[in-house]
Amino acid sequence: MTDRSDVVIVGGGVVGLCAAYALRRHGIAVTVLDAGRPGAGASHGNAGWIVPSLSGPVPAPGLTRTSLRWMLRPASPLYIQPRADPAFGRWLLAFWRRCNARDHRAGLEATAALNRRTMALFDAYRADGIAFEQHADGLVFAYLDPAELERDLRGLELLQPFGYEATPLDGEAMRELEPALAGTVVGGYHLPQERHVRPDSFVAGLVARLTVDGVDLRGDTPVIGIEHRGDRVTAVETPAGRIAADAVVVCAGAWTPGVLRLAGVRDFPIEAGKGYSLDYAPPPPLPQPVRRALYLHEVRVAVTPLDGLVRLAGTMELSGVNDRLSPRRLMAIARAGARYLQGWPADPAVATPWTGMRPMTPDGLPAIGRVPGFANLIVASGHAMLGLTLAPATGEAVAELIATGRTPEGLGPFDPARFARRGGRAG
Repeated sequence: MTDRSDVVIVGGGVVGLCAAYALRRHGIAVTVLDAGRPGAGASHGNAGWIVPSLSGPVPAPGLTRTSLRWMLRPASPLYIQPRADPAFGRWLLAFWRRCNARDHRAGLEATAALNRRTMALFDAYRADGIAFEQHADGLVFAYLDPAELERDLRGLELLQPFGYEATPLDGEAMRELEPALAGTVVGGYHLPQERHVRPDSFVAGLVARLTVDGVDLRGDTPVIGIEHRGDRVTAVETPAGRIAADAVVVCAGAWTPGVLRLAGVRDFPIEAGKGYSLDYAPPPPLPQPVRRALYLHEVRVAVTPLDGLVRLAGTMELSGVNDRLSPRRLMAIARAGARYLQGWPADPAVATPWTGMRPMTPDGLPAIGRVPGFANLIVASGHAMLGLTLAPATGEAVAELIATGRTPEGLGPFDPARFARRGGRAG
């Protein structure tokens, strides 16, 4: 059996769904294929933050030294599981080479520019009738170490050209702003522009709207082949049959390298950065309820208050694509909450655990654009911890590229050509 669609999107996470929405605004027929259920991957249980202020790439100055200290400690914020995989070894070396001030600043500026319209795009989604839970209380950064706070406040100066200002707050002022914080917190700052959403409600809202708009959403439909003639992809193959297409967009997250391999693109350097979350529903009976989204700096844990629950999310685990839950890492997240929040339970057994795979490139920037060697094979993946934040802008960029044939302004730093070459090895 052969079907036909103008565009086939491989991957029904938040990036793929936003791309489908933007393409439909251009009147383009879209089919979305997902090996599982659309919206059920890393888009489902993450922290739910919409945070253009956190546009800096993961590779950062000093992280090489820190990651070497953390990498063999399974409960640390970053855990790297040793494995005999030459491709992962190359990825890790490339990642460490990017942990310098010049590359970090260039990545920050490129991503912040892509993020300029993020809030306006989320507002446009709601205005267009897409229903999702959203909170606009800003983001509070909490610190136990005054030296680290001072260092990070200096780093925030890089964001001033993009309209982000942060006023330092001492411990007392922090507890006035967020009474749930414990006396261990010595200070921090508040970014009032930031928001957070319940991510599963956002992807569910997109799925509902796309269904009304006539997008063909197919769950439990893995792609098992990609046909191409010369530089043009002509169809994708699934267990249910063949789908001819004028263009194919790969938004498969941590599974992107395997999908691209079906078209002959070898060793596209995306690794799975596993994240964990704990849902406390109902929220623990604290002396003061958590009101605002919090970033617990020293332990790199996000605290997200949502309707009827509080979610703690964090850690970066480089252990390949797997859904194993590490009790030690879950315990570390729960104990982090107990260090920063009054009366927080240190036992993760009272919460519901979850894990998901973030797609990580070695330079910390997503890959958005045409795959080298192809005129109509596009990739939009590698968004790391900014998938939800960057999804609307990425969807707009993909739709403009397909509808007009022109590469949108500002996509240069995200060009997949910096990694992939058809039939060869990405470097």
